[in-house]
Amino acid sequence: MRDAVIVEAVRTPVGKGKPNGALAHVHPVELLAHTLRTLVARSGVDPELIDDVIGGTVDQVGEQAMNTTRYAALSAGLPESVPATTVDRQCGSSQQAVHFAAQGVISGAYDIAVACGVESMSRVPMWSNVPEGKDPFGPGIAARRPEGLVPQGISAELIAAKWSITREQMDAFAVTSHRRAATAWDAGLFDAEVAPLEGVTRDECVRPDTSTEVLAGLRPAYHDPHFAERFPQIEWNVTAGNASPVNDGASAVLVMAGETAARLGLRPLARLHSFAVTGSDPLLMLTGVVPATEKVLRRAGLSLDDIDLFEVNEAFSSVVLAWQQETGADLGKVNVHGGAIALGHPLGASGTRLTTTLVHAMQERGARYALQTMCEAGGLANAMILERT
Repeated sequence: MRDAVIVEAVRTPVGKGKPNGALAHVHPVELLAHTLRTLVARSGVDPELIDDVIGGTVDQVGEQAMNTTRYAALSAGLPESVPATTVDRQCGSSQQAVHFAAQGVISGAYDIAVACGVESMSRVPMWSNVPEGKDPFGPGIAARRPEGLVPQGISAELIAAKWSITREQMDAFAVTSHRRAATAWDAGLFDAEVAPLEGVTRDECVRPDTSTEVLAGLRPAYHDPHFAERFPQIEWNVTAGNASPVNDGASAVLVMAGETAARLGLRPLARLHSFAVTGSDPLLMLTGVVPATEKVLRRAGLSLDDIDLFEVNEAFSSVVLAWQQETGADLGKVNVHGGAIALGHPLGASGTRLTTTLVHAMQERGARYALQTMCEAGGLANAMILERT
């Protein structure tokens, strides 16, 4: 059977997803085009050989509508003959793009494919694709869940309550994320993966001087009297400091068959070993990373102890800490260069951002196996295992 390998991976710096953010002036098509252009240039691959470009974007409306990936590919200078499509699996959209690209290569449908993603949350705010007064769920969901679903912040609070995760634990985890990210930047560990854009060279949300004392002063981000009455177990410990910010950014990875890489004289960064996707309780919503991890390990024939590095998306501290409780993973191996709480979470770009950071960390640390997993709205999660070649 053919294998699929990653031969290059790049990302933009991640900006604040606000009107004054460092990348707010950049159209999302151009954000993504920058990573595609850089990916092709750094790899040296003839773009005519690319069979497909698969991109993730969550809020597909306004400036992120009309198949953003296609226009980014054209803006990047790829030939008109190279097709592109845009997918949505919520926060895991571009990780799903990696799965699709690799599965296409393994099946023989592709020889070379790009997986990528973009989100400009300053220009297309979250929920822009749901006009006020409109119901995105429909009557069938209302009948199946008559008590009603909840926003992600409430799910994060429910997870903290169910797994008895304290405010102090969540804040300490967030501080670790910032310190690891700052240390990685200072050591030059992001230099190989980041493609500076219009004078922006570093991730904008990393706060190297933050502390648990500073974070302890923040107010709960999602307190709501209605949900407080419905869920009396919630202690309201999720804050802006122990959750991911809103961001702008893009990322891309180049996937091809191992035999194609050899023919082109390219050295793979990692082999795409195994994949899994799963559904979970849409009320808790963000716990699918637990069964997804179990599922991908089972498919790979590996155990948790075989994994040298983990990337678990830091949508909220409570998600990663609950995952750790359930799996028993060593947090010293998790998000070793910092995670989304520090680096940022530009929704559609986060999957390939994690992959980009992970493959470079594998090279830097000599890791053989690495596992990436992401929680996703609606009670979904993707997981995959990479093997350094």
